[in-house]
Amino acid sequence: MGKEKNPRRVADNEAMAKTRMLRVSPQKLNLVAQMIRGKKVDRALADLTFSHKRIAGDVKKCLQSAIANAENNHSLDVDNLIVAEAWVGKNLVMKRGRPRARGRYGRIMKPFSEITIKVRQVEEQA
Repeated sequence: MGKEKNPRRVADNEAMAKTRMLRVSPQKLNLVAQMIRGKKVDRALADLTFSHKRIAGDVKKCLQSAIANAENNHSLDVDNLIVAEAWVGKNLVMKRGRPRARGRYGRIMKPFSEITIKVRQVEEQA
């Protein structure tokens, strides 16, 4: 007698992926997440590929993971997927320091963040 199956956290026409411990501030990561919200996945992948932001490559890997989850785990059509949601959260902050003048200590905060991307299958309009 095993445990019951966990209910899905997303709808039947959705899939999601999450990447944690990205070494960038949430504010900078959110600029990249804004770039892809609401777009079709092929357009979002193209935008991330040619973006000049350093973190765009990690966001692209997360989006590709969400697309693979939709295709392999939930049998969704990849051609009809859009980026329904992309949200950013804070993670830990490494605290470092540097000596400053007159015996003071300059704090250096090295923040980490996480991103969650949810893709949704939409029906083609005639």
